[in-house]
Amino acid sequence: MMKTHAAILREQPGQWQIEEVDLDDPGPTEVLVQMVATGLCHSDEHAATADMPINIPIVGGHEGAGIVRAIGSQITDYAVGDHIVTSFIPSCGKCRWCAMGLQNLCDLGANTLIGNQPSGGYRMHSNGVDLPTMAALGTFAEWQVFDEASIVKIDPDIPLDVAALVACGVPTGYGSAVNSADIHNGDVVIIFGAGGIGMNAVQGAAAAGASHIVVVDPAPFKREKAPEFGATEVFADAQAAVDFVNSVTNGQGADAAICTPGVLHGDIVATATDAIRKGGIVVVTSMSPLEEEGIPTNLFTLVMEQKRIQGALYGSWSPRYAIPTLLNLYKEGKLKLDELVTNRYTLDQINDAYQDMRDGKNIRGVILLSPVATDSPAAEREAVAVGA
Repeated sequence: MMKTHAAILREQPGQWQIEEVDLDDPGPTEVLVQMVATGLCHSDEHAATADMPINIPIVGGHEGAGIVRAIGSQITDYAVGDHIVTSFIPSCGKCRWCAMGLQNLCDLGANTLIGNQPSGGYRMHSNGVDLPTMAALGTFAEWQVFDEASIVKIDPDIPLDVAALVACGVPTGYGSAVNSADIHNGDVVIIFGAGGIGMNAVQGAAAAGASHIVVVDPAPFKREKAPEFGATEVFADAQAAVDFVNSVTNGQGADAAICTPGVLHGDIVATATDAIRKGGIVVVTSMSPLEEEGIPTNLFTLVMEQKRIQGALYGSWSPRYAIPTLLNLYKEGKLKLDELVTNRYTLDQINDAYQDMRDGKNIRGVILLSPVATDSPAAEREAVAVGA
């Protein structure tokens, strides 16, 4: 057992508290990771505001990257020194969904809000009390233990502070465009919300060849930055954006609408449904308060115009495919990651960082947890087996 610092949410609603906690050695199918960076995703904010009920107290964070420092006795695919990115949805490779190529729907994801490890139990403790971790990860920590189902190995030459972003925000947004919305060359797309998810939906729509990528966001900073990622038009007002879309489609409407606001409500989905053409698709990516139900849209029109409302989890693709694919695009200069990071913070600045997010100052904030940027000497790569 070792000591480390972590950000804990002890009440809902509440703020993150930095505390020293105990961390167990990794079990047979687990690895010990020295965390280097973690992204400040809105999902953890949903926990702090009580929009998303979770098992508390809980160590937050699910968008992270770090370096493997010890491995369990049954680990064969990872070695000490490997660089990894977390996946907030584990993939067992055995359930029906993994077998179908739908790793984003893996049955192990059922523990996301419970916070226990895929192999059972908890690895973090505070004064003898078990601490759940967000999505069985808890990346708001200097050191952490992850199951092999929850991590993906990456090339060591990729900076870990930007690699962390492909753990959640980038694949979720990018995939919402290229997979869930099935955007084609020449399509007209409207994107509601241009934060850490929506800005990557913009990148995905641009990569897919959309002719008009119309962004709606009330934050001036995000509207200013959106064209850098591929937006062709930006609006603060949703109706103004819909009017523009109608003006360039002869009144038919957008081919696709993607809903990526910070907090999703039914009226946004209704506006998106009204904005699309016959046979168009609305992709619902952002999270809403758990108890919120209903979309105030006309069901007769939904049927008669054959429109589709599609949920999207992890951008509708498999983490073990998405993460290396996106990082390859980054290395080839075809995906912006460095530009997504607006500000970097220390762990004890986490509440200030989330306030910056609420104030619309960040596309993505990143917490730097360790100065480690490269691996230690090759001799350290000898596997350290623990938990036998």
